[in-house]
Amino acid sequence: MKSAVIVFPGSNCDRDMAVAIEQASGVKPVMLWHRETEIPAGVDLIAVPGGFSYGDYLRSGAMASRSPVMAAVKAAAERGVMVLGVCNGFQVLTESGLLPGALMRNAGIHFVCRDVALTVENSQSAFTSRYQAGERISIPVAHHDGNYFADDATLDRLEGEGRVAFRYAESVNGSARNIAGILNESGNVLGMMPHPERACESAHGNVDGARLFGGLVEGLMATA
Repeated sequence: MKSAVIVFPGSNCDRDMAVAIEQASGVKPVMLWHRETEIPAGVDLIAVPGGFSYGDYLRSGAMASRSPVMAAVKAAAERGVMVLGVCNGFQVLTESGLLPGALMRNAGIHFVCRDVALTVENSQSAFTSRYQAGERISIPVAHHDGNYFADDATLDRLEGEGRVAFRYAESVNGSARNIAGILNESGNVLGMMPHPERACESAHGNVDGARLFGGLVEGLMATA
């Protein structure tokens, strides 16, 4: 299995993401600078990591979404390549049009940095295959602009199509319908604000995030 982690100016979770993917797959990801215009041949998984790309100027993820590499990421996603966007990566995916909605300033205007409870809403996706629907897990968050917003029609469509992957099981940031992570129509793109790469080994306090990477890699290896 071959993977790539996108690196923007201001990314600060790219190496955490790379370690999580390597632990699950046994293969180091390619670290792909944002000015690249092509995804390396044979890449099965692209990760868009957390951080503060371009210092969050304009809007979180807005400038990064215009980076040259994102055109290649969009093309890869359209071909069926798996794309995972976490925190700032989720913001970049919405700004790029790969996922609907937007991430706004947290309710209460506070930076939130703690472990939070999530409910697994969809266990049938490639990203959630090692979870049970309705299961409660614990994953860290660290964001100031994680308040998910979409119009009612979009929210109804996401719910009706089973595209809400994770939901906050507690009050975190004011997100519409407590949405923490969503899938695209094809199910090969996941954006989520919580950081599964920070819950992958016992030193992190729990390993609930490791199952996301393990299930994803297992599925990709099975179809290779």
